[in-house]
Amino acid sequence: MTVTCISDTHNKHHELNLPDADVLVHAGDFTERGTRKETEDFLNWLSSQPHEHKIFIAGNHDFYFEKEIKPEKLVPPNVHYLNNSGIQIKDFNFWGSPVTPGKAGWAFNRERGDEIRKYWNLIPGETDVLITHTPPYKIMDVLDDGTHIGCEELKRKLKKIKVKLHIFGHLHNSYGSVRIADTLFVNASCLDQRYRHINIPLTYSV
Repeated sequence: MTVTCISDTHNKHHELNLPDADVLVHAGDFTERGTRKETEDFLNWLSSQPHEHKIFIAGNHDFYFEKEIKPEKLVPPNVHYLNNSGIQIKDFNFWGSPVTPGKAGWAFNRERGDEIRKYWNLIPGETDVLITHTPPYKIMDVLDDGTHIGCEELKRKLKKIKVKLHIFGHLHNSYGSVRIADTLFVNASCLDQRYRHINIPLTYSV
């Protein structure tokens, strides 16, 4: 099964040239201000893509999905929205979570330590493809000044389970992929740190 990975498009999804794949995954920050208008535009675009399966999670810019009581009502029937939840596709188990470590002020921000750990504890041990907005600590999570801002608790969880593919974004300047042991980690941010669309979608087989 092939998976195309994108993230952090910030309203520039119409500029993407997507390759063919069985599954299209967006790892959050599809909007800039998280308005309903931005959200509907993205969802209409995502629904129109030819991929058989389309999955997305929210990111820290996607306020609509945190503030509204039932935001899933906007989600088209041929699109899967994961919010600390999972779905099985062709015997592969996908799990997605929008939470990101940080102070209040952005969507889905949670305090480091005990508060955010409870979300990672929800990830089933049999997960094959994990989708989070935040990267794990010290895995494709470095800022230009050398600071690592990934999640320590997420990294601890990943040491306990065997995930084949972990897709995330959030850090625009850490785009790319790296394999560590049996897991392929993918930072799929489509925009760079200056919000220029220069990073191409990444496709992998699982």
